[in-house]
Amino acid sequence: MSETTQLDTIDWSILSVLQSDASLPVHEVGERVGLSSNACWRRIRRLEDSGIIARRVALLDPEKLGLATTVFVAIRTNRHDPAWLEAFSRGIAEIDEISECHRMAGEVDYLLKIVVRDIAHYDRIYRKLIARIPDIADVSSTFSMEKMKATTALPRPN
Repeated sequence: MSETTQLDTIDWSILSVLQSDASLPVHEVGERVGLSSNACWRRIRRLEDSGIIARRVALLDPEKLGLATTVFVAIRTNRHDPAWLEAFSRGIAEIDEISECHRMAGEVDYLLKIVVRDIAHYDRIYRKLIARIPDIADVSSTFSMEKMKATTALPRPN
């Protein structure tokens, strides 16, 4: 089931329900999508086995945990060799505050999303980052003033 074309309307309905609340019991998911518990469970297992459902997690409120500052960090480097990429990958993996890292096309090579308490906390993370990753040509930080939209739900492809 690696092709999205193999998902039918019921599969998409199940995914929509689970993206809203993955803690729902199977029978309730089934009721919402018009399936028996057993049929729903089989479909969910198939979606999990195929990797479409990668995992089920609890989403935490960063502000309630004292992590109210989100920083987007653009990194440029002049090195693009495998050894540098391995050092970079190791370096960012060791910093828990980095919640996302994307390799980019265009003027920026990598974009990090970092979640911290405040600017002083970010400064400590910044110092860790530049100490662990060699040959960074430029680091540019942008602080989020307001989260206007945030979702983990993926849209159904057209």
